[in-house]
Amino acid sequence: MAKTGYHHGDLRATILATAAEQIATQGVDAVSLRDLARHAGVSHAAPTHHFGDRAGLLTALATEGFDLLTEQLDRAAGDFLEVAVAYLRFAREHPGHFDVMYRHSLLHAGDPNLQAARARSGAALRSGVSAMQQGRTGEHQQATQLAAWSLVHGFASLWREGALDSSALATDPDPDAIARRMLSTIRFD
Repeated sequence: MAKTGYHHGDLRATILATAAEQIATQGVDAVSLRDLARHAGVSHAAPTHHFGDRAGLLTALATEGFDLLTEQLDRAAGDFLEVAVAYLRFAREHPGHFDVMYRHSLLHAGDPNLQAARARSGAALRSGVSAMQQGRTGEHQQATQLAAWSLVHGFASLWREGALDSSALATDPDPDAIARRMLSTIRFD
């Protein structure tokens, strides 16, 4: 019986997982559809069928990342400190996703799936601050939410980039403990 087609299983998931791993270890510039196809043992055209181009691949990876982030943030149940720690944990556990999620120049920014996933994660992230800001004006809440996101994202980026290695500011090896101490000093009035 002649083979009529090649079946890889879930090629899309395999390529996304491989891309995330490669970005985490080698950086986003190392990612190419051709190399991912070679790694998966499929023709160089196979990834193009699923993603169109490199930006399509990175868009799918970012979308997946926002969905994973939303799951972690939702488990924190709107508590500011727990939402912040969940965001930091996501950045550590999914560095390949984290490294592309906010890099609009690499993505098809208008992709509706990406926009929807980003909106869901944004709402989950804002939930932690919103609970503390009841009775405040919308403008004040927005400013506080931006400040909180900037703080948490900045810490996640510093940790991810290794900037806190051997720093006198981060002497505890547990990033969650450092984050909890740091965030406990912040007042969102």
